[in-house]
Amino acid sequence: MSPLRWTLVALSFAAALAVSVWVVVSTWPKTGGSIALPLRAHLFALGLTSLDVVTRAMKLRWSARAIGFELRARPALRATLGGDFGGAITPSRSGTEPARFLILTEAKVGAGNAMVLLFTELALEITSLLIVVIGLAMVLPRLDGALAGFAGVVVGFVALLLGALAIALVLSGPKHRRGGAPRWATRIGLHGIRWRRMQQTHRQLRERLGALRGARPGWALAALAVSLVHVAARISVLAALVRTVAPAVPLAPLVVWPLTLYYGAGVAPAPGGAGVVEVAYRSALGSVIPATWLGASLVWWRFYTFYLPLLAGAIVAGRVVTRAVKAKQEREGAEIPAAA
Repeated sequence: MSPLRWTLVALSFAAALAVSVWVVVSTWPKTGGSIALPLRAHLFALGLTSLDVVTRAMKLRWSARAIGFELRARPALRATLGGDFGGAITPSRSGTEPARFLILTEAKVGAGNAMVLLFTELALEITSLLIVVIGLAMVLPRLDGALAGFAGVVVGFVALLLGALAIALVLSGPKHRRGGAPRWATRIGLHGIRWRRMQQTHRQLRERLGALRGARPGWALAALAVSLVHVAARISVLAALVRTVAPAVPLAPLVVWPLTLYYGAGVAPAPGGAGVVEVAYRSALGSVIPATWLGASLVWWRFYTFYLPLLAGAIVAGRVVTRAVKAKQEREGAEIPAAA
């Protein structure tokens, strides 16, 4: 990214941190509060976050097996964490899938396989979210507002998936498989080698989509199962943090509102939300969580569900970029003697 974009990311993150401080200060009780939580609360939250990451990596692996190729554990884990980093530093988490695609192709996964895998993974994610919403609506009463808001987010994900799939199918059609870039593509910088690479990728995508007729349903169901586990782990982090110190707090809002806030944050145009999540957290849960623990629960919930995966993903992304630069230097070094 350009220096300007990095500056905007830094400003957005600074705004999010400033709003977190404001929530802590403005809700601090006169009798005294605490920003610290017991060790067992952190162990529960760390365990759930780790389970979330591991099951998402397993979902990628098993989705790959379902569509007919093998993905090793390390590239699956790198793609999962790298996607977290790419989504965190881009508006509306738009960098999640490009980051995963880059890491998968860097791990020698074909471009067509990588695209079909990401489409499959997103479809499984949406399916698992729909199942969770239906389940919560059945077992948790009086949360129509939160569930309605989250249902709107899921509908948005469905529209995004169908739109992206439609665009990919159009671009991989006979009209665009051969020949030069059309006028609209050149206007957005897709010309020359970029357009040829896109043509090759979309030809591979169409071939892989045709091969999905032979997909293995057993692995697809297994991937859906671990996707449900990952969603359950993700929405349980706040409940683990709060109920450890305040067991009388009702469970339902601690489960449903984080679900809505986390996935709804993808609508926010600023990287990291620029404080939108924090303001919504206070508005939705300020009357649910005791003031003594409201600020602490916000800080640590955001740490385990956003900042910790972001830091881990930054390490992964840094290593991927380092390897890419090194490989480019080696190729250039090999070309110099040949030219001589």
